[in-house]
Amino acid sequence: MDRLDYALALHGGAGSEPLFLTRAEKQQYRACLDDTLKRGKTVLAQGGNSLDAVETVIRALEDNPKFNAGHGSVLNYDGDHVLDACIMDGKNRACGAVAAVTTVRHPIHLARLVMTETEHVLLVGKGADQFAREMQVELVEQDFFRTEKRLRGWRQALNESQAAENENRQHLGTVGCVARDRDGNLAAGTSTGGRTLQRFGRVGDSPIVGAGTFADNNTCAVSCTGVGERFIQHVVAYDISALMEYRQLTVGQAVSHLFKYKLPAHSGGIIAMDTCGSIAMQFNTHGMYRAATDSAGRVEIDIQ
Repeated sequence: MDRLDYALALHGGAGSEPLFLTRAEKQQYRACLDDTLKRGKTVLAQGGNSLDAVETVIRALEDNPKFNAGHGSVLNYDGDHVLDACIMDGKNRACGAVAAVTTVRHPIHLARLVMTETEHVLLVGKGADQFAREMQVELVEQDFFRTEKRLRGWRQALNESQAAENENRQHLGTVGCVARDRDGNLAAGTSTGGRTLQRFGRVGDSPIVGAGTFADNNTCAVSCTGVGERFIQHVVAYDISALMEYRQLTVGQAVSHLFKYKLPAHSGGIIAMDTCGSIAMQFNTHGMYRAATDSAGRVEIDIQ
């Protein structure tokens, strides 16, 4: 495949939720994805770098109450919001991540500051919140993240047997983005509000480099969504890169390999991009909110 000047793909979570949406609701989701896709494409078309495009897209999704990240995040067992995010630069494998932050409006921005302003990769909990205050990023109260929809889901999960499991099967929520800029640099990022009723300081795959997020200019950029434990166990994001590097698979073949041989049914979805800007978007749930664009004119928006 010829190298594209730029390319971008994003996801807004996977699961069976699209099956239950009305036609009007589906149109609303498509409009949200379309608007966000245009924001990312504008950055790249104007010569911006892939990290900026990824952060721009994810910040927009973190502010959209329809998705489980930032404003619109689910509630944990205690009724609180704990957010995770990760970003990675394919040029040098620089990366930054935060987990269990509670006051940061845009966790993806804080993750990028971990990458650029510290010697660390992952900051968690109170330490990550303290770092956010020192960096003077935008802070919000917990109520900012809450929506009536997520509150209803949390109450149902508390009151009904197996409700938490059922809710998560409907929407395995994260948001993510992968991009290639005009200089050929890849980047990936992922952000999430976790799982409804999660307990005991649980952290999923989104902030784990190599599990839910990965980027390397020699192979690919990857962002995952779904049952985080499965993506951690199989080191999914890095495994796609390894299959491309060591077995010479294409990005589409590598993603398919993970779904065929490693990820159980209903695990979630993956977006990935190779060094030429070729995009793979696959899932083994009933749907995945996703969109893609590139310099050749591609525009793809779908939810099932």
